[in-house]
Amino acid sequence: MSFPLLASSTTPPPPPLPTAIPDRPPSLTQRVHIPSHIYKHPTAILLELCTSMKELHQILPHIIKNGLYNEHLFETKLISLFTKYGSLNDATKVFDFANLKVDPMYHTMLKAHTRQSTVDSSLSFYSRLRYENVTPVIYNFGYLLKACADNSDVLKGKQVHAQLILHGFSDNLFAMTSLVNLYAKCGMVGDAYKMFDRMPDRDLVCWNTVIAGYAQNGMSKRALELVLRMQEEGCHRPDSVTVVSILPACAAIGSLRMGKSIHGYVYRNGFESLVNVSTALVDMYAKCGSVGTARLVFDKIDSKTIVSLNAMIDGYARNGYYDEALIIFRRMLDEGFKPTNVTIMSTLHACAESRNLELGQFVHQLVNQLGLGSNVAVVNSLISMYCKCQRVDIAAELFKNLKGKTLVSWNAMILGYAQNGHVMDALTLFCKMHLLNIKPDSFTMVSVVTALAELSVLRQAKWIHGFAIRACLNRNVFAATALVDMYAKCGAVHTARKLFDIMDDRHVTTWNAMIDGYGTHGFGMEAVELFEEMRKGNVKPNDITFLCVISACSHSGFVEKGRNYFKIMREEYSLEPSMDHYGAMVDLVGRAGRLGEAWNFIDNMPVRPGLNVYGAMLGACKIHKNVDLGEKAADKLFELDPDDGGYHVLLANMYATASMWHKVAKVRTMMERKGIQKTPGCSLVDLRNEVHTFYSGSTSHPQSEKIYAYLETLLDRIKAAGYIPDTDSIHDVEDDVQEQLLKSHSEKLAISFGLLNTSAGTTIHIRKNLRVCGDCHSATKYISLVMKREIIVRDMHRFHHFKNGVCSCGDYW
Repeated sequence: MSFPLLASSTTPPPPPLPTAIPDRPPSLTQRVHIPSHIYKHPTAILLELCTSMKELHQILPHIIKNGLYNEHLFETKLISLFTKYGSLNDATKVFDFANLKVDPMYHTMLKAHTRQSTVDSSLSFYSRLRYENVTPVIYNFGYLLKACADNSDVLKGKQVHAQLILHGFSDNLFAMTSLVNLYAKCGMVGDAYKMFDRMPDRDLVCWNTVIAGYAQNGMSKRALELVLRMQEEGCHRPDSVTVVSILPACAAIGSLRMGKSIHGYVYRNGFESLVNVSTALVDMYAKCGSVGTARLVFDKIDSKTIVSLNAMIDGYARNGYYDEALIIFRRMLDEGFKPTNVTIMSTLHACAESRNLELGQFVHQLVNQLGLGSNVAVVNSLISMYCKCQRVDIAAELFKNLKGKTLVSWNAMILGYAQNGHVMDALTLFCKMHLLNIKPDSFTMVSVVTALAELSVLRQAKWIHGFAIRACLNRNVFAATALVDMYAKCGAVHTARKLFDIMDDRHVTTWNAMIDGYGTHGFGMEAVELFEEMRKGNVKPNDITFLCVISACSHSGFVEKGRNYFKIMREEYSLEPSMDHYGAMVDLVGRAGRLGEAWNFIDNMPVRPGLNVYGAMLGACKIHKNVDLGEKAADKLFELDPDDGGYHVLLANMYATASMWHKVAKVRTMMERKGIQKTPGCSLVDLRNEVHTFYSGSTSHPQSEKIYAYLETLLDRIKAAGYIPDTDSIHDVEDDVQEQLLKSHSEKLAISFGLLNTSAGTTIHIRKNLRVCGDCHSATKYISLVMKREIIVRDMHRFHHFKNGVCSCGDYW
């Protein structure tokens, strides 16, 4: 049988593992006499002193020049050094040409194969070892089992297990520990425990192996129980390896108390000076939300490694301290550390969440310099970063050129499209993924459902819900939560509640989605009742929950309830309000007409008010026609230099409502100077698998003539029922022209199209990109009364359910 050198381009499949132990040929001696002039030769001494591959290549010419390359001592030493410095090819050449191959040579070569080559190559060499009548030693099986474990190759690992039994090592402690490690790393932690349980004697390494196996397979509580059992049985005291294994288990279950207890043990036993232990403590504290303590531990590490730096960067990013994460990253580069793929991914996460596109692009350049451009996990992080920074075009290009796409890649791109309003691109990519037979997971469903929630088409919502049921993903708590949110955003809030009620498990985000759904639909009492039900249960409200319930109170005018929730947020739940909470409170109080109170609230804020706070104040002043306070809010607002033209339009509309036309002109001039354009009003209606788009005054639709003619008749009917056009926001034109401008608003055109093309009694769903104007709101109420239709309008802030001449908002929006 011949064995090609590993230098060849392909690795042959391994021969079948031997089932019997061949007899050892008596001719091969294992004790080789080395003449004194050989082992005392200067070149032999140089080999003993060799410390690098570079030095070894400098010594080789001396070996050849002195004719020593066929000497057994030099062959053995060269094989050892070549394998030590990672050159398996060179070691193989020396081994194959060696005249006398003793057992230690085979063992050295097998060890090198397991560390530097594939599992198949390692097993192939093992087969050669057995074919050439070399008796395996226990460490051969240890190396082979470790290679199988590191590659999660349980099938080949079981073959090695069989060989181990065949050679009589089944009770060997080292072998049994290697088997525990194999099965644990292959996710078969039950089998790993069976091997552990059969051991007549167990050393600390055995205990650490099975504890790490449980911890790494997500069975954190069982890992911690084993640590306690180990101590109760009086076998061994945990060492630094035990500590490093169980700290991630504490982090996984969020047990800060247990983590602190282990930290105390670390301190009492003098393990704090070990970098790997301190790094594990940093990681545990950060993942348990105690990032300040993590930083204290981190600062005490004298010789920081790239792993400890990665732990701190990830800890900051994970807890929302993105600027601090990026500071550590910059400091790491300044100190000359070479970033790893873990560094890059944590830093990109911080860039994405802080919307730091400039630094994100710098990290992208660094990725290319480090040769990580083909690393799929790194590219996935780049895709997510660019999507979060609203450069979905760059993300799409990265995705297109990525080889070896994983499900995570598809999920990141679909979600990126959804988050950036590219709904059809997200759906197209999902369909392409389906055609390629790539099975979606719960994250895929969440991404697609998020896109459809923004599309707000009930028919599409039902389609994806059916898909989730067929894929058996509808019971996943995150997918089910996304479905609840989607139905609420598609106007079917009662369907959302039915789904919510049948869920076996509800995450805090599930409660948030349902409370927010009720709030945006104007069902404030239902939102409050659900929140109170949540408080009585086991799921603890978070900051988003309070934002949702305060906003729901704002939409329904429950000022005192909203104020109370803002109070208990801090007092009962120790949650610090964010700028969004302050904005919601200003909206709550201001929308109710308490403008002076709202302004006092802003003056007494403990932090500098942001755009959303002054924006809410300006909106309230526009509703209640308080120009003086509105101007004060606008002055503060524009000091913050907002890019959004909506605030300028809001100010202009406030002036228009007060008939202050010269100030309207002034605002428009300011907008022109800054290059800010007003977003044109746009309404969409879904009909027979097609979305129809209408802009104010547009005549491009194929049915335009019919729509405008029908609208004329419709306006006459609602005027007869009591509708009076609101022309306060239009000036400098005749009365009939004012009415003409109002009747061509996009939502009126969309409603007319819907009435023309659907049968009596059909509910009409309209989506509006801006806030519904007062005149359209009034007209739609009368249309629902006259035509006996339910009309659901989703504008940029909330839903309006029009039925029998009444809106669900109670004219409070």
